[in-house]
Amino acid sequence: MLIDIIAGARPNFVKIAPIIKALKARTADGGPLRYRLVHTGQHYDAKMSGDFFEQLEIPLPDVNLEVGSGTQAEQTGSIMSKYEALLLQQPCNLCLVVGDVTSTMACAITAQKLHIPVAHVEAGIRSGDWTMPEEINRLLTDAITNWFFTTTDEASRNLRQSGIAEDRIFMVGNTMIDSLLANQHRLRVPDFWEKLQLKQNNYFVVTLHRPANVDKLASFSEWVDAIVEGTRGMPVIFPVHPRTAKTLQALHDFPPSIKLVDPQPYLEFNYLVKHALGVITDSGGVTEETTVMGVPCLTLRDTIERPETVTVGTNELIGTDPAKLKPALDRLFAGQWKKGAIPEKWDGHTAERIVAQLEVLLGERTDTSKKV
Repeated sequence: MLIDIIAGARPNFVKIAPIIKALKARTADGGPLRYRLVHTGQHYDAKMSGDFFEQLEIPLPDVNLEVGSGTQAEQTGSIMSKYEALLLQQPCNLCLVVGDVTSTMACAITAQKLHIPVAHVEAGIRSGDWTMPEEINRLLTDAITNWFFTTTDEASRNLRQSGIAEDRIFMVGNTMIDSLLANQHRLRVPDFWEKLQLKQNNYFVVTLHRPANVDKLASFSEWVDAIVEGTRGMPVIFPVHPRTAKTLQALHDFPPSIKLVDPQPYLEFNYLVKHALGVITDSGGVTEETTVMGVPCLTLRDTIERPETVTVGTNELIGTDPAKLKPALDRLFAGQWKKGAIPEKWDGHTAERIVAQLEVLLGERTDTSKKV
């Protein structure tokens, strides 16, 4: 039985790596599942994808759709057209999608229209914010998914409340954390560590890429000023997302405490996070990693699709008012930040649970087909 594993953007690669490892282990033990890795090419440069394949020991894709850049509509249409051509020529038994990027939604729709079942890893998470492209992708993907693998009980509840039957929902944990735990001993010191004279717990990491935070020069400038004031002159390491780079070009007299660096490979980025005094971000996935590593995290958003990082973990939702950042950082400097804990089943074995369940589900589907 052949499973297509879809990867298109940087977060996907972190989530598929342990699934591929678990599938290989089962194959070696005589398991029935085989996989085909389909890279859509949504992120196509080395910094955004190539480094992740090498560092996470992901095999080269069996298929690369080479979609490249474009608007969301252009990328969606190109992914669907190219993936459809692949499935018509070489069909699979299951389309496995992860996360909430354009590739997730586009390949799920394409597979279902060709009567190929879909499994969604990281299903059920919701921010409630329809201005976020990722939220639309989540809603559309979960509307046409057959089997749902969730990271938390809350994500499972979201699905049940939308009418999904209990026997289609499986709370398995978080494959992103599988990758993190498996690579803790391999984290690498970034090549700029000595040059910037960085020391453990004596710098901050910032990641910003949400349109509301970075697209408009005025609001982005306000955030930069708030970060500089709140971090009290400490070095602030800022890996620059391509979207953010466009706005940065128009920002003059950049504060010296903010150190702009290229997007970091997986092992170097998580080394930075692990040893930072805190992380300031508008990303969702980073909040999961800081929770597991016990690093204070300040999220510059009004909504979050991973509430467990706030209710259980080390994350706090600051909001979109730059004036609220300094008081939160003052609490961090005063040693008043919460310690946090690790959510249930974020234990490094999520991928194994997914593969075991897929063997059961696809086996039952095959048996039913034979009886018919």
